[in-house]
Amino acid sequence: MPASVTASVTALLRRQFDLTWALAEYHLDRLEPGDFLWEPAALCWTMRQDPAGGWRADWADTEPDPVPVPTIAWLTWHIGWWWSVAADHVRQRPARERDDIRWPGPGAETVAWLRELRSEWTDTLDGLTEAGLDRPSAYPWPADAGLTVADLAAWVNAELMKNVAEIGQLRLMRAAGRAAGRAV
Repeated sequence: MPASVTASVTALLRRQFDLTWALAEYHLDRLEPGDFLWEPAALCWTMRQDPAGGWRADWADTEPDPVPVPTIAWLTWHIGWWWSVAADHVRQRPARERDDIRWPGPGAETVAWLRELRSEWTDTLDGLTEAGLDRPSAYPWPADAGLTVADLAAWVNAELMKNVAEIGQLRLMRAAGRAAGRAV
């Protein structure tokens, strides 16, 4: 692949990421601590405090039917989990396990954590070369899928866009409920 094509692929991935991150910032700037653990339905996946004061995500190895509605807390942990592991793969570090990812808790600490992940990811993305983009990637799909780091970077953009839209929708629903005088 010519250097100009590699540069344009990297630039496209970065522009797409920056656009998605701008939406993330819009919602992150407006999150209130009470937004994180708000449960909009009876069936929710959230973060639960353990006896030691840490947080554990609701999880099932097989997706339940119906799928629980995730809280903003769960979504921010989920982003932190998959994004940390994606960066591990691209940087060729040992990938962390799901239970190794610690959610900071409801509020500013989680927003700061996500911004740190963004900084690490942009450094990673900006450092990709032609060889780096073409390198096989076994995340988030099986090793034999034949996909590359470029595919992984595009997946990060799509997954982040989806998760940020979910966070935004939950935040807007809670705010609209409060404005209408409903208990939320």
